[in-house]
Amino acid sequence: MKQITAIVLGAGQRGETYADYSKDFPNELKIVGVAEPRADRRAQFAEKHNIAPENVAADWKELLERDKFADTVFVCTQDRMHFEPVMLALEKGYDVLCEKPMSYDRQEIITMCETAKKKGRMLSVCHVLRYSPFFVKLKELINVGTVGQVINIQHIESVGHWHMAHSFVRGNWRNTEESCPMILAKCCHDMDILAWLAGSPCARVFSTGDLVHFDAAHRPDGAPDRCLDGCPHRDTCPYYAPRFYLEHRSARGFRRVVSLDTSNEGILKALQTSPYGRCVYACDNDVVDNQIVSIEYENGIRASLTMCAFTDKCERIINVMGSHGQIKGRMEDNTLEVFDFASGNKTMIEVHIPAGGSHSGSDVAMMREFVTLVANGATDSRTGAAASMESHLATLAAEESRLQGGIPIDPRTWM
Repeated sequence: MKQITAIVLGAGQRGETYADYSKDFPNELKIVGVAEPRADRRAQFAEKHNIAPENVAADWKELLERDKFADTVFVCTQDRMHFEPVMLALEKGYDVLCEKPMSYDRQEIITMCETAKKKGRMLSVCHVLRYSPFFVKLKELINVGTVGQVINIQHIESVGHWHMAHSFVRGNWRNTEESCPMILAKCCHDMDILAWLAGSPCARVFSTGDLVHFDAAHRPDGAPDRCLDGCPHRDTCPYYAPRFYLEHRSARGFRRVVSLDTSNEGILKALQTSPYGRCVYACDNDVVDNQIVSIEYENGIRASLTMCAFTDKCERIINVMGSHGQIKGRMEDNTLEVFDFASGNKTMIEVHIPAGGSHSGSDVAMMREFVTLVANGATDSRTGAAASMESHLATLAAEESRLQGGIPIDPRTWM
């Protein structure tokens, strides 16, 4: 397979993750350009990937307005900044890998999909769960009729109280106007995987949810605006920032978001001034911290998605109920339990996860397919624009339903 080249727009956590594929498989992928507004991240990324100075920019337009000089573009900018670079990249003849969500605006999503088709270019969206060995195995079990006719799917997105505080209360995805609704930012993955497992377009969606805890009304007495300003609740508050970033088992992946200097001293210094040191009850967040979605698919399958911030783990739990059996699974445990109604037999399946990569091996698997498809001149993928458009519109319909008090919405009317 020939090596392909890529320009990365946005050198944050996700851009860095996808670009790192080139370090593990340099014969398949080479990063030749980067655009990143933060000077420290831009310089570190360029040095790591040995990018020529003329291909390093603060503004993505500086790179995409030139003549084409790579095979593909990775659009990993903030959620509200995907449409323009995707459109320009497609116009220039690039294949595009776009971080989810495609956009917060349904017309932009439709336009991106139509343009990719018109230009004959690949537009693949980072719905990495479709590449997870766990969900690939579950899809295989459903397709071969292991549980007979699938009747209902229950899915729980356990956000994790600490992840909620970092990303959706203090962080970049806290405010709908600056980013997008929680159901799109966090759960378009889950809406997409449900659509893939159901194997059918969404016919109707209902949803309710709200921001019930992370607000000023729940601020403890005497709590300052910043955790490090002598908070009297430091020993009892589960969201006390220094404890999380310095001690929590899951903080490692978030420390680089707070500061490129990930020493204890560097983190503490950043928490004094950065958004990540704020009291969770004194932020400008407005996204929901819990939401329930009910979905009806054209083929008769019904599904429910529960998203909740108040969990001890960041995990996905699923329950597939069919006419002849049931499958229960936890993605983070990589286990599936299959129960056969007729025989009464229960079978435990342990899904093999390759070493390395996040999302239980999904990121590496997605990158491998994308790089291979681009190298071979393909124009569609497992998470191509058309499939992603369907699940994105269903997700936006869920938010529309929530805002209107749970009324049913048919996303097919928007296409």
